[in-house]
Amino acid sequence: MLSRGALIVLLCLNLAAALWWGLHVPTRVEPPPATDPGVPGLVLLAEAEVEALPASAELAVAPTRMTVAPVCLSVGPFDTPSALRRAVDALGAGVGRLQYREAQVQSSRGWRVHVPAAASRAEALARARALAAQGIRDYYVVTAGPGENTVSLGLFREQTNAEARLAEVKALGIEAVMETASEDRPQWWLEIAVAPDYDWRTPLGAGDWQARPIPCF
Repeated sequence: MLSRGALIVLLCLNLAAALWWGLHVPTRVEPPPATDPGVPGLVLLAEAEVEALPASAELAVAPTRMTVAPVCLSVGPFDTPSALRRAVDALGAGVGRLQYREAQVQSSRGWRVHVPAAASRAEALARARALAAQGIRDYYVVTAGPGENTVSLGLFREQTNAEARLAEVKALGIEAVMETASEDRPQWWLEIAVAPDYDWRTPLGAGDWQARPIPCF
C-alpha cells in the first residue's frame, strides 16, 4: 500500500514538472550595448572603401575614396619596420589603396683584405703558415662559403685602414687584394594609389624618398 502511494506521488510530481516547463516563458535578457554611451562603434576598413586593404597594411584611419583616376606609385625606400609603420600611418589618410613590398639589397660593410683563394685547403693552410713565419698574426683561413680557401687579413670600416693593411702585407712579398665587403639586407617600399595632384612627400617629412610609377593594382 505504501509503495503504491509513493508511485502516485512521483507521477503527480512528474506531471507538475512537465506542465511547468510547457507553460513557462523564459525571461528575455537584453544584451549589453557594444560600446559605452557616447562612444562611436568601430568601422571596418572594408566598409570605408570599395575594396578591402591587404592585411599587411593596417591603417590608423580609413583611406580616401578616389574620385578621379588614381596614379600608382612605389614610394621608399624604408630601411626598418618602424620607419615603414610610420610611413603607413602618415600616408594612410590620403591614399586610395596601400600595400608594401619587401626587397633584398646589398649593403656595404667596409673593405676586406685577403690572400686570393688557393686550389685546396691544404694549400691555403700552407699560405697561412707562411704568413705566420713572416710575423703576420691577424689572419684566418676561410673554410666554407664564397671565400673558401682564401686567407682573410682583416675587415675594415675605414678604407684608409684597409689600404694600410694591404701595403703592409705586400711589403713582405705577399700577394694580397682589397675589395669591398657587402651583405644582403631587407628594404621596404610602399605601393600606393593616390590622386594625380596628391603631395605624398609632405606627410612623410624629411628624407631621401623616391617615387616610381607602377601599374595600378
